[in-house]
Amino acid sequence: MSFMQLKDYFRLLAFLEGLSYILLLFIAMPLKYIGGNEILVKILGMPHGILFILYVISCVLLKSKMKWDTITTFILLSASIIPFGTFYVDYKYLK
Repeated sequence: MSFMQLKDYFRLLAFLEGLSYILLLFIAMPLKYIGGNEILVKILGMPHGILFILYVISCVLLKSKMKWDTITTFILLSASIIPFGTFYVDYKYLK
């Protein structure tokens, strides 16, 4: 896999992880706790968990190839737990 393909893969993964987190946090969770409907949490929870794990693993594996220092890697990893964080990472570090 070429450098650009790895970067594009990570950008797509960051987008999907961020989108799944936003949907889970701002749509599924309110529906669960305000509306009493757990179905979206059950539907979105597993894909988000898988995307989160893939994001973290990819970030760690790409650290040397992308020449990220420790602080940048920490920011990229921290972005996965902050709402809209992966979108910031894409804008600031992956373009």
